[in-house]
Amino acid sequence: MGNVPVPRIMFLLALLTAFPALSTDMYLPALPYLRSLWNVPLMVVNLTLICFFLTYCLLMLVYGPISDRFGRRRPLLVGVGIFIVASGMCALADSVHTLIAARILQASGAAAASALSLAISKDLFESQLRARLMAYIAVIVALAPMLAPVIGGWVIHHASWRWVFIFQGIMGMIAWVGVYRMHESLKQFEPLSVGRAMLVYFRLFRNRRYTGLLLAMSLLVFPFFAFIAGSPDIYMTRFGMDERQFGYFFGFNAFAFMCGPVVFSRLSRRVATAPLLTVAFAGISASSLLMLIWPYDSPWRLALPMWGITFFLGMSRPPSNNLILDQVNRDVGAASALIIFTFMTFGAISMALISLQWADKIKVLGLLGTFGGAATLLFWLKYGKHYFMESDPATENRPTPPAAA
Repeated sequence: MGNVPVPRIMFLLALLTAFPALSTDMYLPALPYLRSLWNVPLMVVNLTLICFFLTYCLLMLVYGPISDRFGRRRPLLVGVGIFIVASGMCALADSVHTLIAARILQASGAAAASALSLAISKDLFESQLRARLMAYIAVIVALAPMLAPVIGGWVIHHASWRWVFIFQGIMGMIAWVGVYRMHESLKQFEPLSVGRAMLVYFRLFRNRRYTGLLLAMSLLVFPFFAFIAGSPDIYMTRFGMDERQFGYFFGFNAFAFMCGPVVFSRLSRRVATAPLLTVAFAGISASSLLMLIWPYDSPWRLALPMWGITFFLGMSRPPSNNLILDQVNRDVGAASALIIFTFMTFGAISMALISLQWADKIKVLGLLGTFGGAATLLFWLKYGKHYFMESDPATENRPTPPAAA
């Protein structure tokens, strides 16, 4: 990005990556209130979350290859602009159906931000530096889900839920200005039409190393996204909390998402990536089992195991994202978009599952975490050695893995 300082680049990438959290977590405390205000079932209100993530996922598949053809900057300016307009529409919604429609439009703009921020990091930084920067960015990004529900709870309590979306629009304006001022990061453009550019996904699907690792890592998001959709009902309806108390408990969980990358960043200077990922996957499984075993007579019996799940997920995310990207040498925009698409699609599925009329949603969270953590751990123990990269200082003496397809 020309002469733009690295800290400024990191802040912009972190802000763009944080769009999903800024777009969801701030208004989570309002979900029970909107359910009562518009007299609709919880599943209908949760469609404002589910439809957002589904649209977000699908549109990322469009932004990715378009950015490989036209660069990162122009699609970002369009996408963030749409997000700003849609945030205003959400603030003016007078029914749940209007809010769902506005959220779909909001997601179509936010999709550009997250997908292309990952591609920009691949454009600008080599693998080792990118892994460290991803860890630092993950720490910054973790502040969004940690602070967003707390701020949202206070805004909703003292003003109105509509002001939450006004705040999101302001954040979008800040991001738009940052993108406008940045230089184009893509150096080599793909000379393809937009229609043919979409065919790159078939090429990515034939890359077994890329798709195998991507699917395995995506299983880990099941309990995390289910918690996002189910926590307002659990904390506020089951345990009788108000908006501010819910914000504090949700922020406590989000704090774990910041601690995880910090721990990885410190340990990765002395320990190889592979054993750190093994510990993270095992930690998610163990925390999920603890959630299943403990009785649920206190909100802390949910908060503490969920903190462990989120911590180890945060610890695994920077190295696993970097490792997935290392499996491709071309179509980086599409590959980045497909990573976020898969994560969010699995997340939307888990949100839909937790929104059903379960007798005990905490147990469902535990089951989702146990399944996702155990399946990924087994995959890693069996195939992880094939992904050891020469760029990892602790694996320099290991044989070079076969090239990606």
